[in-house]
Amino acid sequence: MNDTAHSTHRTNAIRNWILLGGLLAAATVFGLAIDSHVSLTSQSMVYVLAVVIAAYALSWQQSIAAALGSVVAFNFFFVPPRWTFQVENREHLITLFTMLLLALVISHLVAGLRRETDTARLHARRSTQLQDLAAALSASDPAPDIQALGQAVLDNAFAGPCVLALTDASGELALTTAQQPSLGDGLRCCMRESAVLGPGTGRWPGLNAWYLPLLASGQRCGAACIQPADAADEAGREHAQALCTLLAQALWRQRLSVTVQAAQSEAQRQHVQSTFLAAISHDFRTPLAAVVGAASALQTQRDKLSATEQERLLNSIVSEASYLSTVTENTLQLVRLSNATQDITMDWESVEEIVGAVLARLRQRDPTRRIKSRVPEGLPLIKADPVLISQLLGNLLDNALHYSAEAIDLIVSTPDNTLRVSVKDRGPGIPDDKQLVIFDPYSRNDHSGRRGAGLGLAVCRAIANAHGGRLTVHRRNGGGSSFTLSLPVEANQPTPEAA
Repeated sequence: MNDTAHSTHRTNAIRNWILLGGLLAAATVFGLAIDSHVSLTSQSMVYVLAVVIAAYALSWQQSIAAALGSVVAFNFFFVPPRWTFQVENREHLITLFTMLLLALVISHLVAGLRRETDTARLHARRSTQLQDLAAALSASDPAPDIQALGQAVLDNAFAGPCVLALTDASGELALTTAQQPSLGDGLRCCMRESAVLGPGTGRWPGLNAWYLPLLASGQRCGAACIQPADAADEAGREHAQALCTLLAQALWRQRLSVTVQAAQSEAQRQHVQSTFLAAISHDFRTPLAAVVGAASALQTQRDKLSATEQERLLNSIVSEASYLSTVTENTLQLVRLSNATQDITMDWESVEEIVGAVLARLRQRDPTRRIKSRVPEGLPLIKADPVLISQLLGNLLDNALHYSAEAIDLIVSTPDNTLRVSVKDRGPGIPDDKQLVIFDPYSRNDHSGRRGAGLGLAVCRAIANAHGGRLTVHRRNGGGSSFTLSLPVEANQPTPEAA
């Protein structure tokens, strides 16, 4: 027991003895006040009432002292001859002994009832602690949260100090350097032996604390040290074991959940990889066959082919090779951006320059100039990878050119510290039920029968997410779709020299 607890205990004992003296004094004063109106027997009942109150409110030692003090005070103040401890009448002596016996019996019974009441309250409180802990653990997931919750419950259930230590990934207890070496030895020993150590356990009874392992399904999750430890307090030790069992089960469930999630993620990764390879091999096979066939025909039968046929075969080779290049680039970027360990390099970039470069590259596929751009001057710079942003805009505009025969609007704006680039077309549009899945790999909105791997929009969304932005789509009034890229604009813009 530490100095603070010892001082508090002594203060409470002094207060209780003072209360005992006050009870006896009050009984005496009241007896003197009614002395001329009641008999000696009635006066003795006043002291019996004081004994009952003392037995209910004070310790058993003070209850016995109250019984003895009541008999002595009653003899001194009321039994003739008064103001002495002599008894001149045998009847009065019998009354005194009867009163003493009655006071002791009442004190014993009331003290026993109070002990049973305190025990029942203690059991009820411990039952509530177990229920609350079980409910709280069901809502806790990370191991640090479970450890903090367990530490708080142990500190509330026992006087302490209590220590709760969990095992790390290697199975060793995670102890701080400030903790005593003997504490670590006790915790490791109880884990090694998978048994409770300390007073009343038959194992290391000389210890001043209980050392309990946290065991669940044969797995060691940690250990706890609980103080104070009394060999006679079997109920307290069982309560500590119940608390540790709940904590161990919660920790084991959490670790199993992590393992299961890792296994599911790995299985999903393997499935996606297999699906990815199957889809890519299928999308590569047809254009490769077309390129090989056209090249073979030119190589073996060039003299027999007309100039028109040769031009058609050459255009087919260029077209199929361009398609293969696009699919390959989208595939590589999707794999790169899906890998959480890969960071992209971003720098301050001008949106006007990126848009201009993309439009210049697409002019050969847009000879009629259907793409109409509206890019205001003085746009803020953004932190971005220009190659990735160019690929995103190129994919959106390329889709719009293929799916729409009318004009395409490319509009840049900056509302609410956000840079927005919108690509609007008048194509068949995307149904509402497909506006979310359209960004998934291999998902396509096939209205025109156009071939494709379904990776373009998936890559676009991955690029937008990698830049901390969003890519959304909605149907336009009058038909068509509007894809909007939203990128954050940092408040601290670089100076012209730094840019």
